[in-house]
Parts: sequence; C-alpha cells; structure tokens
Amino acid sequence: MATASAEHRPDSLRAGCVEAVAAADLDRKVAIVRAVYARWKDRTISLMRPGDPPVPDRPGRPDRPALVDPRKVARRSLHSLRGRIALLHALAHIELNAIDLALDIVARFAPERPPASFFDGWMQVAFEEAKHFSLLRARLRALGADYGDLPAHGGLWEAAHQTRNDLYARLAVVPLILEARGLDVTPSLIDKMTETGDDETAAILDIIYTDEKKHVAIGAKWFRFYCARERTDPARRFRELVRANFRGDLKPPFNDRARAEAGLTPLFYRSLTATSNA
Repeated sequence: MATASAEHRPDSLRAGCVEAVAAADLDRKVAIVRAVYARWKDRTISLMRPGDPPVPDRPGRPDRPALVDPRKVARRSLHSLRGRIALLHALAHIELNAIDLALDIVARFAPERPPASFFDGWMQVAFEEAKHFSLLRARLRALGADYGDLPAHGGLWEAAHQTRNDLYARLAVVPLILEARGLDVTPSLIDKMTETGDDETAAILDIIYTDEKKHVAIGAKWFRFYCARERTDPARRFRELVRANFRGDLKPPFNDRARAEAGLTPLFYRSLTATSNA
C-alpha cells in the first residue's frame, strides 16, 4: 500500500482535500488523507488559498467495482465465506464513500469560514474512515478477494450532491442519518461474525463502531452549534432538512442508546419513520 510521502504537499487543506477526493487510485487517496491530516493537525498547512482547485462533483474511482442499482446487489448468508466477503466488500464501499464525504465537507464549505475546530473534527473523520477502508480491504485480501471484485451500489454519493449547497442539510443527512445508521446495524454484525468464528472481522467492526460513535457526535455537535447560532430548535430543523433532502423513511430498529450518547436523541428521528404518525 502507498504511504504518505513528501509528494503529498498541497498548498492548503482545501487543496489537499480536493486532491484526495479526485484521486482514482485508492492507495494514493488514503496516502493523501494521512499526509494532509498530519499537516493540518500540526498546523503546517493553511486552510485555503486563492489558487485552490475547484471541488469535484464526483470523487475519483477506479474502473471497478461496477456500480449498480442497490436492488441488484446480491445478499448472501454470513455463515458462508462468500457471504462474509460480500459483506466486507459492501462495508469497504461505504467506508470509501465516507472518506470522500468527510473530505468534501471540508473542501466545499471552507469558504464559509467555520471555526478551525470544525476542520479538526472532519479531518479526524476522514483519517479514521481511511483507516476503516484499509482494514476492510486488508481483510478482503486475507480471504482471497479484493475491493472491486463485486458490484456495489451507486447511490451513496447522492447525499453529497443533494446537499452540496447547504451545510445544514449536509450535517443533517450525512453524519446524522447515514453515519448514525451504522450505529444501528453494526452491533448485530459483530455478533454474527463472532457466531461464525470470524473474530478478525468482528474486531475490525468493533473498531469501526467505536469510531462511528465519534463521527456522529462530531456531526451532532456542529449541527447543534449552527442551530444555536441561529436560535433554531435543532430537532425540528433536523426533521425539516431530512424531509427536504433525504429520500425515503428512516428504518428502525434504532440503537437509541448509542445515538443519544452521540447527541442524537429520539426527538430528532422517531417521527421520520414509516410507521410514525407524528
């Protein structure tokens, strides 16, 4: 795997994030994220410069996997090797998109000049999503497969495109819906991997679950920050933004405890489920 090196020295944090989003070579994407995260953490890079490249509408991707309708992605039993590979592949695809979503929020909304700690949080998210992708890809390889071997669904970037002009909507949809969904489903996946004797995959999922709690908390923190600045009720504003920017209903069961620990209480999302009359 490529490592962060001196060649990844963009002129600004924003330029570095754009470069990483645009990278189609996934080893290079991860290496850029690690290098830019380190430079931003050490404050040896500026936030943005006049010559920064434009933010791409879509992230760079290799030729594979083929992107298909979500309904065409096969589901297999997790008790089989093929089933576990399919799960790992699907999760790797989600984590790859999560890298670019975190980078995109930094690059796209830097001109709005949020506090520096905003960028601290989202670069931490990008760094940890890159770690997750790398762990999942290494596990796929250990099982005789690789990312790109199976089809993946192409709808994950729609959330970024739909909310590209609205920071409030981006915070509501990406961390507080998409990331929060991981808190709901990952504990049961860990249990299933343990039941099948795949302790290596279970350990990776446990790392992801722990980090995703932090990611949802970062999203909730900044969503509440902006709502407080405008004296808007955050739960009500969240529901308005979700109805305007997210297709479909939120699906229970919810991990209410983990969500609440991250700052996302049931008041935010319970009335958005298909079974709710609220």
